Amino acid sequence: MTVQAYDALRTYIDSTSYESEALASARAHAEEFSLRTPDPSMGQLLTTLAAAAEGDKVQTIAITPASSVVGLYLFEGLSDSGIVTCIDPEVEHQSHAKSTFRDAGYPPSRVRFLPSRPLDVMSRLATEAYHVIYADVPTLDLPALIKTAWPLIARGGTLVLPDALLDATIADPSRTDRVTVAAREADEYVRSLEDAHVTRLPLGSGLILATKR
Repeated sequence: MTVQAYDALRTYIDSTSYESEALASARAHAEEFSLRTPDPSMGQLLTTLAAAAEGDKVQTIAITPASSVVGLYLFEGLSDSGIVTCIDPEVEHQSHAKSTFRDAGYPPSRVRFLPSRPLDVMSRLATEAYHVIYADVPTLDLPALIKTAWPLIARGGTLVLPDALLDATIADPSRTDRVTVAAREADEYVRSLEDAHVTRLPLGSGLILATKR
């Protein structure tokens, strides 16, 4: 596929994807604060991963300042008992997510908010209890985040790492800055996990999916 055809396909998907009023409002909030958000293609993938999870009470985690956008995509795929845990130190973004979920009809019992740095709280969460973890963190935090998050993933669950491949600049051996080195380390570590199926996709700046066997 040519670059032109790829761009045209992405434009078609974006233009024909339905977004609710709540999701449009959540995107507007994220854009106001220059927060990264999943585009419709990645968002629909999150919905599919949440819908495919099995269990009486499926649990997911959104580690991102844009938890209102990510959370809505996750809720769209979850059953009525599914839960979303939102982790981010910025109280303002979490407050916006809380009101967004309420206005969208999701009861408070289905959402948990942890206004803390992810690496400060994740070690206290239950192991093998979460079916989808979406982690949008600074690249320098990626290696430590993966090592902390992987034990939390349930069998058959997926760790989602958006924009983790830096538009393929990690393949350039001349790039030795700290950010690129951290991205390489994270990519190599994920691919070394013996109990993982790893998929890398050209979505965003490079998406990594690690599904626990």
